[in-house]
Amino acid sequence: MKVLIESQYLPSISYFSLLAHSSEVWIESNENFEKQSYRNRCEILGSNKIQRLTIPVNSANSGLPIRKMSINYREDWTKNHWRAIQSAYGKAPFFDHYAGFIKSSLETKTNSLFELNQQLLTLCLKLAGIKLKLNFTEKFEKEVSDDIFDMRSKIHPKKEVNTLTWFQPKSYYQVFGKDFVPNLSILDLLFCMGPESLMVIKQSGVFK
Repeated sequence: MKVLIESQYLPSISYFSLLAHSSEVWIESNENFEKQSYRNRCEILGSNKIQRLTIPVNSANSGLPIRKMSINYREDWTKNHWRAIQSAYGKAPFFDHYAGFIKSSLETKTNSLFELNQQLLTLCLKLAGIKLKLNFTEKFEKEVSDDIFDMRSKIHPKKEVNTLTWFQPKSYYQVFGKDFVPNLSILDLLFCMGPESLMVIKQSGVFK
């Protein structure tokens, strides 16, 4: 299965499930930046509720291409994000195994949102045990060939999880709450399940 999908910040489990079941993955690198999407935000599970972590960007309303979207470091968002992640997962079984890698990657002060997203994606794929090559589009095409599964903007904060008909989230241990919360950032799964993350990722995808 060939998949085309946009760049996201510490993507959800459905994103990784899609990639894990793909034979060829293309990251859309020539689209215009879309506000209020997972391109610069992710969701983790804190003690009280789902927490949304958003990377501040410059010129969010400009319609700039994603590759030209720069990160705003006027506020210390990396410190705030890490504090939230540590608070949410500090007591998770595998936090100490992966925390250093994630923290180091977040603190690289990469200027480009696209580059930071890809750096974190590559790291999380490795930690999850998913081996694949990422390809990048050379130009933006609104319509793609029928043999490509176009998932651009399908995994979106404004869309319910049940709209992803191929994604059937498998429940796993979570640090907080009595009810399982599906499709959080890959961080939730990695910190809670460690080496078993890949099994959960694969079992959560149903493709014909």
